[in-house]
Amino acid sequence: MNTANPQLEGLYLAIAAMNRLLIQKGVASHDEIREALQAAEAVAISDNKAASVSPSHQKAVAFPIRLLLLANEADGKGVAADFEALAKEVGRRT
Repeated sequence: MNTANPQLEGLYLAIAAMNRLLIQKGVASHDEIREALQAAEAVAISDNKAASVSPSHQKAVAFPIRLLLLANEADGKGVAADFEALAKEVGRRT
């Protein structure tokens, strides 16, 4: 098993928790978090990168952003989603 995968899984969950904290403290809203993540996703999959990286590379870069978008969406609905469920949903949606 690649040791980076569990480390990244933990990092994504930590960032999702930090996003949730920002929302709970009133620093940001679910919509603001979503908009920031969508802007990051747009950069990750922008057409101007198409010549230098493969579509699979772009999808890999976009994966954590999409996972965090789904975590934010789930949190907005009051649902606590685990990494595996979020990852499966990212795969289903792309």
